[in-house]
Amino acid sequence: MTDWWTVAYPGGPMVRVKGFPRVLYPPDAAAHGYPPSKDGPDVEAYKRTVSRLGRWPWQQFNRKYSDDFAHGTSGNVGQTGMAGFQRQMHIDDTGYIGTSTFNALRSARIPASLPHAGEPGMDATAVTLINQAYDLFKGHEPPPPPAESIRHAALMRAVTQIGTVEHGDNMQPYGEWYGMNGVPWCAIFATWCYEHGAADLGKDSPSFKAGSYYSYVPYIVGDARNGRNGLKTTDSPIPGDLVCYDWNWDGTHDHVGIFEAWHGADFSTVEGNTSAADYSNGGMVLRCTRNKSQQGTVFVRVAE
Repeated sequence: MTDWWTVAYPGGPMVRVKGFPRVLYPPDAAAHGYPPSKDGPDVEAYKRTVSRLGRWPWQQFNRKYSDDFAHGTSGNVGQTGMAGFQRQMHIDDTGYIGTSTFNALRSARIPASLPHAGEPGMDATAVTLINQAYDLFKGHEPPPPPAESIRHAALMRAVTQIGTVEHGDNMQPYGEWYGMNGVPWCAIFATWCYEHGAADLGKDSPSFKAGSYYSYVPYIVGDARNGRNGLKTTDSPIPGDLVCYDWNWDGTHDHVGIFEAWHGADFSTVEGNTSAADYSNGGMVLRCTRNKSQQGTVFVRVAE
């Protein structure tokens, strides 16, 4: 007898739901330019469905669309998650959930050798959860709330630049705007984000000015420690604050990024002129994950 996981799931009429709630992306999709999805009842529905179909452990399901569930945690069939289901149904196994995966989940029936064989993978409880999600999202996630602060607007500007690559040795649009191109540009990028973020709100940033400040990270740290120019150090950063790094613990800070969020002991940032090979002069705008203990780290609160 053919093993059930080597052929496509048996199908049937798609279970009836109100509609497709939204596209879902796991956290690691951010590295490819896709915004990670908020928690929701549709995630719980998919975990329940994929578990009934034999590709995820049965448990008390939460509503977080995690990397583990999207891609699986091992090659064991029962731990392959959404990507395992997609492979079995000959759908690109990205772990992202679009309409093709959604409709396949609605039609898939539980194979003969599994509990509840012949029933739809998406049971009545999952349908209720899908309908709740549709009422919440109506096909897409709501747009982010309007920026209420310059620092939030600066962070949002930074996010839009992820993936930008310099087009020569330190040649990029931020230095051209600042009036100092062809030089290391992480601080210039932060300045660009703050000035453009402030302009998005019809405001001026009190701490930044093209051509004047800041193009050099030690000046940011020095002014923050002395309370100058609207900067001050903080131990409790919030989204949009600056993070200055001293990679060698030698007292001179080498690089700066814009703080995004804590993730346990780690935190995420958006940084200019970085890469995996060269943190301080890598030539790209990237979302990075850092840990405070791995280098000298100073968080800087920026005045509104």
